[in-house]
Amino acid sequence: KSSPGHRQEWILACKGGDPAGSNFDWAGPLTETVLLGNIALRPELREKMSYQSLNFDPETLSFPNMPEADQFLHYEYRSGWTL
Repeated sequence: KSSPGHRQEWILACKGGDPAGSNFDWAGPLTETVLLGNIALRPELREKMSYQSLNFDPETLSFPNMPEADQFLHYEYRSGWTL
């Protein structure tokens, strides 16, 4: 089945149609995996990563075996800016 485009798929899904092809059930875990991979490639962790794996705990949103990697999970916004 051909896609009418992301925007139109989203509108149709909002109106009760089929889920969009890149819905959050699919895109959320994919994005999380890619972002966690980016943390594993941080230069600050590279030496330790050469002999140790990086294990993420989704329940606590942390790396239990490498706490120094936790700093890359959250971003401190400048004063006056929030998300």
